[in-house]
Amino acid sequence: MKKYIMPFLAALLALTSCYDLDRAPYDQLSSSTFWQTEEQCKSGLMGVYASLKNTDLYGKMFMIDVNSDVAVGYDQYEALQLGTCTPRTGFLNGKWQNGYNAVQRANLAIRSIGEAPIAEDVKNKMLGEARFLRALIYFHLMDYFGGLPLYDETTNLEQDFNNLMKPRSSSEETRAFIINDLEKALNAGLPDKWDDANYGRVTLTAVQALLGKVYLYNKNYEKAIENLEKSTNGHELYNNFADLFNLTGHTSSEMIFSIINLGGTGNNYGMPLCFYAGTRNSYGSCWNNTLPSVNLVDMYEYKDGRPFNWDELFPGYTTDNQVRERVFRCTVNDAGSEILERPAEADQILEMWNQRDPRLMATVIAPYTTYLGWNRNEERLMTFIFAKNPKGDVVAVNENNGFMRNNKGGWETYFWRKFVPEGDWNGAITNREHTPVNFPIIRLADVYLLLAECYNEIGNQPKAVEYINKVRARAGIALLNSGPSYLAANSKDEVFQRIFRERAYELAGEGIRDSDLRRWRLSHVLLNREEYGITGKRLLTRVFRENRDYLWPIPATEIEINNSLEQNPNW
Repeated sequence: MKKYIMPFLAALLALTSCYDLDRAPYDQLSSSTFWQTEEQCKSGLMGVYASLKNTDLYGKMFMIDVNSDVAVGYDQYEALQLGTCTPRTGFLNGKWQNGYNAVQRANLAIRSIGEAPIAEDVKNKMLGEARFLRALIYFHLMDYFGGLPLYDETTNLEQDFNNLMKPRSSSEETRAFIINDLEKALNAGLPDKWDDANYGRVTLTAVQALLGKVYLYNKNYEKAIENLEKSTNGHELYNNFADLFNLTGHTSSEMIFSIINLGGTGNNYGMPLCFYAGTRNSYGSCWNNTLPSVNLVDMYEYKDGRPFNWDELFPGYTTDNQVRERVFRCTVNDAGSEILERPAEADQILEMWNQRDPRLMATVIAPYTTYLGWNRNEERLMTFIFAKNPKGDVVAVNENNGFMRNNKGGWETYFWRKFVPEGDWNGAITNREHTPVNFPIIRLADVYLLLAECYNEIGNQPKAVEYINKVRARAGIALLNSGPSYLAANSKDEVFQRIFRERAYELAGEGIRDSDLRRWRLSHVLLNREEYGITGKRLLTRVFRENRDYLWPIPATEIEINNSLEQNPNW
């Protein structure tokens, strides 16, 4: 794996060690002193790629699912769930600021590469990459804030740093700007695939996929289909879903565009996936700020396509917390170091997990299952239980005794397995803040489900089901319309319900679900409720205001600097 991405990352690291676009007057990379050779231009371009990792741009994107039905969390992004954000909330402001810092890196690259004395074909490819990255960033910001102030490469921060006072363009104008960038990138001569030394750079299929997604978000389904279909060229679903999120399959051809991450001694260039999605049992002892929701786990079907229902296994489960306590609470000794008695239902639960959609156990760590963790500087197999002492009092267990512990005291929840290292990944991870697995922005399964959505919207339900079934076949579960009534998907609503669930099964923890719910206008329907843990204990009360929360507020500090910016409604 390292041989594929080291040359690409070497350029990134060489640049980011001295390239800081958070300062003025931005003179160290002026066109007169830096952008003069192909290697200099490539290094400058790497700074745009590097900006995607910024904390509140894509750096913690995997956590944003807490603002949806598939995850719950505390501390980081908790205000989203509680509805207590304001125009001064730090991570909302960070999204805007990190986004515009990245835009200005892209603008500098586009302007400087365009003027550089290098070969035209090389120049065109680099410009295509930079325009894709600028389009990606603007599209990401538009998803959260709506219409944006638009700055292109004619903005020169060496001269205009104190004069960035444009008003917001409309959503339509912002979208047109994004599409224009992507159309130029389509004609830039980008390859379908780079050689190994340049793995991770923007490809033609990445441009086509993003363009299709932009059209889909605007309900232009025919144009979306045209581009999404093209983007599948040369890509195939990886045969093992679980391995997509570890070091085995994260460079497979399923990945259309990913953020490249690297770890290991001297190579701390990753994202904090382990830090915030891992537990105290994970490498470096982590925080589990984001956790899979009970709702997500209960959505997954059996392998044969039957809907799952706890009450079929344990009558009264969904209405009586005492039933939950009976089936999930083990008795441990007073020291919390040994299980004295497991419930009789434990084996039944383990068998149930094994009979469910395999993506469930590849995505979450569930009660009575194990996880290869890291404790006292070595690998240790951890068991996930909820415990009581011999007197019947609920007690906490911990990693020092080989049990999984939730960093949030009192919370009894599932944990993420997706993206979380097992052991130290044979030495590949040496810093919990730099998890070395690549983070997908667009992958083929996502594109297939977007195509299914498009075909469903234009009335071609059989074609939509065909694409859903591609994803289900890889998962190893029964195909839609293959026999029993519970697999039927024929009407537009039936197919949409399948897409709704399939995108949860497939993409949970990848930062996409929040966006899906908002574009489907379902957030206010699904997210005004109490959130509970596995044993029925209340975790928090979700609040999502229909007339406000579909867009984030423009940061108050930005409006104070630029009073031509108009605030979003009801903020």
